[in-house]
Amino acid sequence: MRRVLSDFAGRWKLERDISPVARFLGYAEWRAEDGLMHYIEKGNLEIAGQTPMVAERRYCWDADLNIYFDDGRFFHQVPALGGDAAHWCDPDQYDATYDFTHWPQWSCTWRVRGPRKNYTLHSQYSKT
Repeated sequence: MRRVLSDFAGRWKLERDISPVARFLGYAEWRAEDGLMHYIEKGNLEIAGQTPMVAERRYCWDADLNIYFDDGRFFHQVPALGGDAAHWCDPDQYDATYDFTHWPQWSCTWRVRGPRKNYTLHSQYSKT
């Protein structure tokens, strides 16, 4: 089923594995404002061998499921039916796969490759 912006509204439990050495547990929330959805995620980030810390990230989503960084730069577009997306951040390539098969549980997996980066980030969302 095709996802639309309003499908994401509200608060979601967010669990993220950052392979090979980190884990994030927290929430993600989409709030409508001025025809957009403001996204905030907040939780605890645990990195092997380090003291856990609070982490937060913000984005803005529009009606076409385009995602923008909090400074207004374009990030990528979420495929409404699920599937692949990408972002180039010189010199690193970010490739994503969105899976909406078990909605309202869904996931996004990023594979990041570059001269100094090589990791997979798997995020699992479930409605609270």
